[in-house]
Amino acid sequence: MAQQRLQQEQKLQQKLSPQQIQLMRLLELNEPEMEERVKQELVENPALEEGIESAADDQYNNTEGNFDEDGNPIESAEQLSLGDYYSEDDIPDYRFGAHNYSPDDRHEQAPIGAGSSFHEFLIEQLSTRHLNETEQQIAQYIIGNIDDNGYLQRSLDAISDDLIFQVGIDVSTQEIARILTIIQDFEPAGVGATSLQECLSLQLERRSGTPSNMLAYRIVNEAFEAFTKKHYDKISKQFDITEEELREAHHEISTLNPKPGSAWNDNELPSEQITPDFEVYEQDGTLVINHISGNIPSLTVSRQYREMFEDYNANKENRTRERRDALLFVKQKLDAAQWFVNAVKQRQKTLLDTITAIVELQQEFFYTGMESDLRPMVLRDIAQRTGYDISTISRATSTKYVQTTFGIYPLKHFFSEGVQNTDGDEVSTREIKHILQQCIDNEDKSAPLSDDRLCELLHQKGYPIARRTIAKYREQMGIPVARLRREI
Repeated sequence: MAQQRLQQEQKLQQKLSPQQIQLMRLLELNEPEMEERVKQELVENPALEEGIESAADDQYNNTEGNFDEDGNPIESAEQLSLGDYYSEDDIPDYRFGAHNYSPDDRHEQAPIGAGSSFHEFLIEQLSTRHLNETEQQIAQYIIGNIDDNGYLQRSLDAISDDLIFQVGIDVSTQEIARILTIIQDFEPAGVGATSLQECLSLQLERRSGTPSNMLAYRIVNEAFEAFTKKHYDKISKQFDITEEELREAHHEISTLNPKPGSAWNDNELPSEQITPDFEVYEQDGTLVINHISGNIPSLTVSRQYREMFEDYNANKENRTRERRDALLFVKQKLDAAQWFVNAVKQRQKTLLDTITAIVELQQEFFYTGMESDLRPMVLRDIAQRTGYDISTISRATSTKYVQTTFGIYPLKHFFSEGVQNTDGDEVSTREIKHILQQCIDNEDKSAPLSDDRLCELLHQKGYPIARRTIAKYREQMGIPVARLRREI
């Protein structure tokens, strides 16, 4: 039997205060989100007001005679800080990306008979078919499992199991497949497909029987893998066709919609509108930096609440329980208001320091707008120049944009690693990617450049880049391998 014993252990642990967490989240917000955050705080805290803060406005904490929750005097106002009434659980969550949605939000499976307008469109078509009540329920369940792109991702066996346990309908997979065939006849063409191959095949079935369409149908159904891998020579031999016939069939397939439900989703998603946080322009040969604050008002602590606190605090002889509670409430609101005012100022200072450092390091680009003038720069460079932590710089540059004479750029655009060219100069990887993109854009699409050939071309241009580095940059740019870039 193990012996029980007590053991004392001392360890150093760092924990962020609620104020620090709030400040970090304020720093991550872009200007439109910050505007909403300020409006929210103005509504929730009556001690916070719009206006210019005077020199005496933040001196209320110096008033003597602060009290704890029971009305007893305390020595320092710090003992009654924001952390005493805001716990970490009280802090709301915010989304900081340029898009306020995720793929999980859009692909959530809809319950029976419900969903987006795309699913409602399918349900409306279902009502025109002569199905009995059980068949209607099965069809509605199938539609509920079709994702926003128009695909049925779940297997028929899984749907059969769900219908038994969730709906109480015992049905075979053959019957589900029969009803699925009915749904696949709905608009848009290709809806209800279980794979890309089936989706394209369903669309080709509805087209007129021209020679190019029939050939495209055969290619999709009999040589789909070779087509996706662009093995055109193999397809030509398999179907004994000319290059012109293959080109016409390829055109037929390229006009198909691989995501039949995308038209509805594109209409539902809000269009992205970029609001720049900064403006940088040249004036009399000097770069001028402007922090675009938009509709964010100046903030100050309410004078009325400060006077109320002083009145409650001065009247010590008439200190009832109600007055003590009122004193505590006013003190808390004043503390929160003053902290928020200071946090907004700190956020603005941090952002200005960050953009100033970026402009200083990337001066040539802001004068010319040429990608080749971007010098290598990482977060550490800005952190050293500003004195902030790297994580602070990362938050300050997240989802922030700067408007220049040459267009609007995200602040992350100016960060890149460096590589030495044959002259010994350090150039940005962004410049190398730009040259790589030019080489691929100008290649012969019937015989695309391999990574080895791209490596040779960059060596000739003075950039000694390894082939595996070329492959890494190409993948980062979303460019497929040479075989998949081939066109007929």
